[in-house]
Amino acid sequence: MTQAPKITKSQKSRRQFLRGAGVALALPWLESVPVFAAEESKPTAAKDPNKAPVRFALVYFSNGVEPIHWWAKGAGANMELGPAAAPMLPHREDIVFLRGLYNQAAVASTSPHLGRCPNMLSGASVSLDPADIRVGTTFDQVLARHIGGQTAVPSLVLGIEPNELRLEDGLSMIYGSSISWATPTKPATKEIYPARAFDQLVGDGSGRQVDRSILDAVLKDSHSFQTRISRNDKVKLDEYLESIRDIEKRIDRASREERLEGWRPSLAKPNIDRPGDELPQDVPAHMKLMLDIMVLAFQMDKTRIATLMLNNDLSQMNFKFVEGVKGALHLDLTHNGKAAEAEAMYLRTNQFHMSQFAYLVKRLKEIDEGGSSILDNSILVGGSNLFDGDAHSAEQMPLILAGKGGGTIKGGRIIDLLDKGDDNRRACSLWLSVMDRMGVQLERFGDTSKRLENL
Repeated sequence: MTQAPKITKSQKSRRQFLRGAGVALALPWLESVPVFAAEESKPTAAKDPNKAPVRFALVYFSNGVEPIHWWAKGAGANMELGPAAAPMLPHREDIVFLRGLYNQAAVASTSPHLGRCPNMLSGASVSLDPADIRVGTTFDQVLARHIGGQTAVPSLVLGIEPNELRLEDGLSMIYGSSISWATPTKPATKEIYPARAFDQLVGDGSGRQVDRSILDAVLKDSHSFQTRISRNDKVKLDEYLESIRDIEKRIDRASREERLEGWRPSLAKPNIDRPGDELPQDVPAHMKLMLDIMVLAFQMDKTRIATLMLNNDLSQMNFKFVEGVKGALHLDLTHNGKAAEAEAMYLRTNQFHMSQFAYLVKRLKEIDEGGSSILDNSILVGGSNLFDGDAHSAEQMPLILAGKGGGTIKGGRIIDLLDKGDDNRRACSLWLSVMDRMGVQLERFGDTSKRLENL
C-alpha cells in the first residue's frame, strides 16, 4: 500500500490568502492545497449578524491605590464605594467591583515594579535577565489575532507617556511602558499622539482610504494561484470570488442607501475633528482626547479591542494639575511611607484616574446602537497592576469592570475572591471569561484553565 506523502514544514506554511496592495483575502478549503497548521483555540463562536459586537477596553493606571480608601459594599443602587473609587458612584449599577484577583508570577517576582507590570494581561513570568526581554503575549493581542481581522484596526494600543529606554534596577523600562504585548518578546506599538491614533481610524486602519473592491487588489495574485490548483478547485475558487464580489456590491448599494443588513455601526464618519499633530502638553486634555478616540473607534466599529495606559509604571508624571496636589511626581506620591499629607495627595491621584475611567463609561453609556448602548455591548476594565503602591503589594489588583458584555454580565455587584483560594482568583480567569464573550474560546490562558465564577 502506498504511504501518503508527509506534509513538510514548508508545505504547511504555504499561503492561505490571496494578497495585494495590503489586502489579504482568506481562501476556502481546497483539496489540492496541503492542510495548514491548526489554530490553538476552539472555533470562534458564530455571531448573530443582528446583534452589536462585544468590545473590550482596559484603562490602566500605575502604582496601585491607597488601600484604606479602596473598597465597596452593598449592591445595585445601594452600593457604596470607598473614596478612591468614588468617581464611579454614578455608574454603580453598571459595574462589578472585583476584589482579590492576582497573578502568581507577579507575586513571585523579585522585581517590585517591572516584574509586576507587563504581565498584568498575561499572567506570565517576566524575564529578569537584562539580555533577554521576555514576557507573555497579552490576552488583548490574542483576541486581536483571532478577531482583529473583522475590523480595520485589530487593536488600539494607546498611552500618554512615551516608551522609556532607560534602565531601572538593571532592567529595561520597556517593561514599565508596555501593558500590551504582541509576542513574548515584542510589546504592541503604543501610540501616544492623538492625531496618529485618529488617523488609524480613517480608511483601512493605516490612514489610507479603503479601496472598495477587495477582488481588484488580489486579482493578479489569484491568476498566479489558479495555475497551481486542480480543475475542481478552480471552479470552487471562481465561485468563491464571485460570491465575494456579490457581497461587495450589496454592501456598496446598502451604504449608498445608508443601511446595512443586520447590525451596523451607529457612526459612519468621525464626529470629532482631527487633533493637532503636536503632542498635548496638558495631561488631562491629552487623556480626554485618547478616551474620545477610543469611543470613536468603538462607535465606528474600527476596532473592538483597546488599551490605554494613563501613565507608565514608575511614572515620572507630575500631578500638579490635580487640585490639592503640590506638584509631586506620581512615583513619589505613591511611595510615601504613609505620611499623612502624601497619602491625601495619593488619594486624589486615585480619584483622578478613576474619573478618567468614569468618563469613558459615561460616554459609551450615552451612545445608542439599536436599543442598547455601546456600554451594554462592552467589557471595560479600569485598574492597576499593584494594590498598595507604597508596599509594592501584588497579592491582589484593584479592578473595576463596567458594561454588560452583550447581556452576559450583570452589574451592581461585588465579586469577592479573597477567601476562595489562590487557584480560584487568578486574573487570567477573568481574561478567559472576556475572550469567551468575544467569541474566542481557549482551553487555557496564562496560569489557569478556569473561568471566573459568577461573572
